[in-house]
Amino acid sequence: MFGIELADAAILPAALVAVVAGLLSFLSPCVLPIVPPYLAYMTGVKVSALRERQRSAVLPALFFVLGLSTVFLLMGYAASAFGRAFLQYQPMLVTVSGIFVILLGLHFLHVFRIPLLDREARIEAGDKGGTALGAYLLGLAFAFGWTPCIGPQLSMILTLAATEPGRGTTLLGIYALGLGIPFLLSAIFIERSIGLMNRLKRHMGLIERASGVLLIAVGVLLLTGWLGVISYWLLETFPALAAIG
Repeated sequence: MFGIELADAAILPAALVAVVAGLLSFLSPCVLPIVPPYLAYMTGVKVSALRERQRSAVLPALFFVLGLSTVFLLMGYAASAFGRAFLQYQPMLVTVSGIFVILLGLHFLHVFRIPLLDREARIEAGDKGGTALGAYLLGLAFAFGWTPCIGPQLSMILTLAATEPGRGTTLLGIYALGLGIPFLLSAIFIERSIGLMNRLKRHMGLIERASGVLLIAVGVLLLTGWLGVISYWLLETFPALAAIG
């Protein structure tokens, strides 16, 4: 899908981190609450009309996911190119990346706050609600603009992409799927998803702490080199994985 490899056994741990980070981005405090109004805006109706299935939000949601995926794939390609350009400095890059990701995790756990990550840079898509083009533009704007909640997780995946030269596009594509598939499922099962979202809102603190723990764990794996160790262990334990990709 999107012209990338679906799986690469050498980056299975990073791929798993990418899809989990995408899901946590969807569940984050300033993304989850806006899903129903976003779906309604993209479809050109009110939220109540969506719940009554007066109009389907599936096609607009699909174009929205394509929009945000376009941006993430370009980011992945750029991060991968950066990693290749500084390949001779790879050990130092991995160390710096590990420290950076741990700092992002501590920000999420409220050990301290990084002011830049508390700022929003929203880009409006204009008055194009109710069209496939409008949904696509909204996806572009979403990927560019919602830095406070998806910024740390996205930064972690970009960091992993820079330390995995040649695989950045794959990792960002997987991250886009982790974030985008819940949007599609929300559009398909709109009534149930709205009820589930309302229940999840009570657990925003727990979701944010889970994101922080994931970030710190990935940072530690980068610093210690255990991300690569896990990859080799998977290949030795499950040799069939070597044929994937």
